This record gives sequence, structure tokens and C-alpha cells, in this order.
Amino acid sequence: MKNYGLYKILIILVAAIVFNSCSEAYPLVTNRFEDVLIVEANLTNELKKQEVKLTKSAKFEDEDYQPETGAEVFITDDAGNKYSFSEDSGKYVSSVEFQAVSNTKYQLHINTKDGRSFASSPETLTTITPMQSVVAAIEQKDDINGVGIRISSFDPTATSTYYRYEYEETYKVIAPKWMPIKLDVSTGSPVLVPNSSDTKTCYGSKKSIGLMLVNTNKLKEDRVDYLIRFINDQDYIITTRYSIFVRQYVESLAAYNYYNTLNKTAVSGGTITSPTQPGLLLGNLRSTNGDSKISGYFDVCSVSTERIYFNYEDLFPGKFPPPYAVDCTQFCYEKESYNPVPCTHCCHYLEDLPRGIITYYSGDGIKSLETYWVDAPCGDCTKIASNIKPTFWVD
Repeated sequence: MKNYGLYKILIILVAAIVFNSCSEAYPLVTNRFEDVLIVEANLTNELKKQEVKLTKSAKFEDEDYQPETGAEVFITDDAGNKYSFSEDSGKYVSSVEFQAVSNTKYQLHINTKDGRSFASSPETLTTITPMQSVVAAIEQKDDINGVGIRISSFDPTATSTYYRYEYEETYKVIAPKWMPIKLDVSTGSPVLVPNSSDTKTCYGSKKSIGLMLVNTNKLKEDRVDYLIRFINDQDYIITTRYSIFVRQYVESLAAYNYYNTLNKTAVSGGTITSPTQPGLLLGNLRSTNGDSKISGYFDVCSVSTERIYFNYEDLFPGKFPPPYAVDCTQFCYEKESYNPVPCTHCCHYLEDLPRGIITYYSGDGIKSLETYWVDAPCGDCTKIASNIKPTFWVD
């Protein structure tokens, strides 16, 4: 499944806009195709190797999006500095670490291998406003109990005003039916063998989807109190330990208006079916040697980050944790039909276990060779998450 974040939204909008409409609803096939360069470029005040993503517009029926390769990419500033970028794993990464600083104008330049050239308008760094806090607390939303994660931010100079947010959440997953032995069928006959502890504890991760924008322009103060994430108290991702890493970008008015238009267009579905299609969404990038089309935005913005952790027990002391990602009720097979039934006194011998229906051995009744089963993720967390502990993780 594709991750429809900011970049994916932009690619889909461009793909929808650049083909002619059809009289029939299906299949959606491009009748006329225009080559549009799609750009995502955030230059921030973080001292790091900055990144730029370049992608070719895709036909609507295409499954994958192809990167624009072989381009010359660099950023210049009005102090005479030039920062070159090189290709690295489908994106362009600056050769050296650098950061945007106040009172300096920056321009992005792109020269493609087929001779097209583009440049952004000069952009300056926005107000540097750190987040005050990221707090998780019990909250109710739409009559659902859960955990609300809120961001607080305040700019006493009232010059920030326009904000964009992203997050990445990480959570600990412990297989509830993990056992020190497992069933190995790789050699033909089922054999009980020692199980690896690497399948007991895992870590899942998800990134935010879409655009989260806040505008304090109509408020008395440039103060943010924003619910960035709400998690149902029955969601398994908070069963053990949960962490969220939040990024706050302070945007210029022009950048905010660009993202806001992009967001409204995507949410409305107007890119395909609405008669009010806005056409190609233009940002602050233009062709410098012709009329080649380009979409995207060169965003020079300050960023503030914060990570928090909490355990389920911290917020819900003494309460039974949420159900696991899958149903982990033990079951076994009737000897006559091999149909899965709830576990009572039903048992089966390993030697007679039918091929093709094995999920995961839960390990009850080993001495009498009784075999009980659960769905594989219940005993092996690597089926739904990674067993590689993140370098940032703190227990």
C-alpha cells in the first residue's frame, strides 16, 4: 500500500490533472500525458545534510513513480555560497551539512539531463519558534475514549502564525503467545525446535499521513494548542510502550497557502471528478529556459522537534490492556474434518497434522503431544513489526 503523505498527495494531484477526462468511469487511462517535474524540498535550520526529492509525473494508471535521475541540483544564497547535491537512494542529498540561517535568501536550482532548467524564488528562513510541549493525556473524541497527544507552542512576537506538523510514532509489540519452542515443518515431518527470542519483542512504526496545518492569524495570541494524534484506548499500539516524534514547521504565508490549497484539493476529490479543478498547482518554482512544467515547493522553514514516551500503565493504571492486533484465541483441529474449533479438550498428534493449515504452535500440553494453535502474529511478532530495536528507543 502506498504511503499518501505530502509527496504522494502532490504526485497524485499532478497525475490526475495532466490527463484528459474520459466519458466512462473505468478504466482510468491517460489519453494525453504531459511531463511535469515534481519537487519536494525543505531547507530547515537543522544542521544536517539537506534533501531534495525529484519525481517524474506518472500516468494515472501507473503503479510506481519514477525518480528524476541525472539532474544537477544545488542551492545558492545571497552571501555567495553554493551547496551541491548528489543522488542517493532515489533522492538528492547535499554534499555537506548546512543549515538555513536568518536574514539570508536561498534559491533552489535544478538542471535536468534532458536540458530543462528550473529555479525557485528567493526564500528566507521563517521565525524560529520551539514547541513548548508535547503531552499525552486521557481524552475523549467523538464519544470515544482514548489518548490525546497535544502540541503547545507560543510566539510572543506573533510572527510565526502559520504552522505545519508531521509525526512518526513507534510502539513496542510483544507477541502474547510466544513460546520457547516452535513447530518446524521445513524438513517434512513436524518437529518441535527451540524458538528464537527475536520473535518475541518487536517495534512497529507509522508516519503521519496528509497535511496538518494550523493558522493562528485570527487568534488573540500566536498560541497553538493542537491535537496532533488521537489513539483509541482499544488500539493495540499503546498496549505496552508508545513513542511519538513530532516536527513543527513554521511556514511563510506563501508556503501555508500552497499547502492549504494542496490539502483542500486532495480532500475534496476535485482532482478527478469535480468541475472546479484548479489546474496545475504552482508553487515558487519556475522554468528558466522555456515553458517546461514544474510542481512543488521550495520550503525554507524553521523546525522544532520533540519526542515523548508513555506506557499504557502510566495512563490507565490497573486497567486491562487493549486486544492484540489479531485474535489470539487458541484453537485446534478436529481429527475427522480438520476444521478449526475453539480449544476445549480437542487435541491432535503432530505426526497427523495436515499440511497447509499450520499457523503457529502455541505450546500447550507438550507432554501429551496435544497441539494448540494461534494465528502466526500471536507467537511471532515479526509478522506485523520489526524485531530491530530503534536506536532512539528508551525503555
